[in-house]
Amino acid sequence: MQLKLIKNTDMFTTLSYQVARVVYEQAGAVSLNVVEALTSMIQNLSNKTGVDISCILSDKTLFSDENKIAKTEDCVNSRKFQMCVRVASRMLAGGLPDCCHGATRFHHASYIPDWAIARGYIDDVDGLLFYL
Repeated sequence: MQLKLIKNTDMFTTLSYQVARVVYEQAGAVSLNVVEALTSMIQNLSNKTGVDISCILSDKTLFSDENKIAKTEDCVNSRKFQMCVRVASRMLAGGLPDCCHGATRFHHASYIPDWAIARGYIDDVDGLLFYL
């Protein structure tokens, strides 16, 4: 049997999966609230700065390896990852409300980066702290 590599040329679907991978890696999809809040934060940052979402996803200062919870290669078919894909698709279609009150940065409650020391967070969603 010979396998054929199928490439997805639909940019909407591709970007949905890219967003879902980052959200899953960072938050582990512990709840729908966390997935929606982190996805909203990505949209807020894109809207505020005018930077493409794909560029935001590759920002190592925002999504560092220290925050990474899980490898998505092992979880692509999991229900939690599929939830991330659905939320990302909803965000890209304009159907996701701002679930993090305008936040444009975040970190896990267990790790406080230098930039967050002098700032107050505006939202705490299941262990993720969000900032303006």
